Amino acid sequence: MRRGRLWALLVLLSLTGFLTTLDNTVLNVALPTVGDELGLDVTDLEWVATGYVLSFGALLLAGGRLTDLVGRRPVLAAGLLVFTVSSAAAALADTGAGLVAARAVQGAGAALVVPASLAVVTADLPARRRSTAVGLWTASLATALALGPVIGGFVTEHWGWSWVFLLNVPFGALALLLVPAVPEARRRAARRGPGELDLPGLVLSALALFLLTYGLVKGGEHTFGTPPVPLCLALSATAGCAFLVVEARSPLPLVDLRLLGDRFLAGGIATQALWGIGVNGVFFFTALYLQRILGFSPVDAGLAFLPLAGALLLCTPFAERAARLLGAHRSVAAGLVLVAAGLLLVSRTGPAAGWAQLQPGLLLVGAGSALTTPLTVRSLATVPSSRTGMASGLVSAAREVSGVFGVVLVGVVLTRTERNALRDGADARSAFLDGYDTGLRLAAGCVLLGAVVTAVTLSRPGRHRRPAARRTRRPVRAGAHRRPG
Repeated sequence: MRRGRLWALLVLLSLTGFLTTLDNTVLNVALPTVGDELGLDVTDLEWVATGYVLSFGALLLAGGRLTDLVGRRPVLAAGLLVFTVSSAAAALADTGAGLVAARAVQGAGAALVVPASLAVVTADLPARRRSTAVGLWTASLATALALGPVIGGFVTEHWGWSWVFLLNVPFGALALLLVPAVPEARRRAARRGPGELDLPGLVLSALALFLLTYGLVKGGEHTFGTPPVPLCLALSATAGCAFLVVEARSPLPLVDLRLLGDRFLAGGIATQALWGIGVNGVFFFTALYLQRILGFSPVDAGLAFLPLAGALLLCTPFAERAARLLGAHRSVAAGLVLVAAGLLLVSRTGPAAGWAQLQPGLLLVGAGSALTTPLTVRSLATVPSSRTGMASGLVSAAREVSGVFGVVLVGVVLTRTERNALRDGADARSAFLDGYDTGLRLAAGCVLLGAVVTAVTLSRPGRHRRPAARRTRRPVRAGAHRRPG
């Protein structure tokens, strides 16, 4: 692959990761201003905040399947166009309903972009560059998570809340200009079309993921016994079971269930979910800890995460080398152990910590996450090229839902521990810290479980014999090929 095309693809993948993740975090700081200017109550603002993640999570599987049917380049271009235009529409919205609708369309565009981007990594990049691309993509996600509150706070204060969405437009336009760098396999795409999309599977999967995401978000905000949270979760489970039955019988399934028999893909999905639970917990609740306990401003709290993103970016080039030397199952598992250790260090910083005391733990989380970047490539290594979009959709859905689940799970543990501490007479700061410490320890345990899953599922049988075979070779001396006469 020519160097110019390679760099264009790497920049394109970094932009798609940054844009689709930034919209998850950038709006939170601006919500009070949005509510004041548009006259929205708390319920309306909840829909503004969750509209993006709901449609994003619900349509990821459909985006992956469309990538296989239509092609990586057209789906990526369509997703970026939808995302960019809906961002402009959100900036121009003058009613709550218009803003919620634009946010939902943004999520639909992102659900096309993310699986297509991962399919490009697997199908179009040279093998030696794939982990680098995934590392840059992961670093862009971490940077977006860190910078979201900073960007949201700055532009809302100085330019107005609409700029939270207008900033997407030039970056989206730049990404669209880079899409022709994707070497699309046009002949394969020409034989297929969206008419082969499994509509019953699409409806059931979107319904199951939508209700699950909505139930988790609302359960985290309130309690899981508050209506309609139990009903949403029950209906999600029912739709999920119906989806499995439909897919098992469909001649052209949205998700080929046989893919889940691939231990690399199944193990990668499980590990991705466990990593997402831990890392999303540290971003969300450490931001609260910095502001509530240490008195950081929203901007300063966001800047505290930048060294984490820097560590991830700087350590990513070493991830592929470590995977070659140790085996990806060992190097990724080691990275997850470092992430868990970082989470435990962050949980022990205490009520009087400053910026410097927080950094060792966050740097371990960043460096450990860098070592996990071969996970995506290894997960998709044995997936047929005609199913890379489908498999990428599964990996993306696992990451997105696990992010929501991580915030909810850690939040439930934090809230219950905090309430128990308050009931026992602790002050509010100490009670929050007790819950925060317990929640992050739980997140660390989930990441450690991911390390075990990785070590078991991603190893290649017989790999240890290869070095021995190489060592048996001897240099051939001149004339050694002659047989004695």
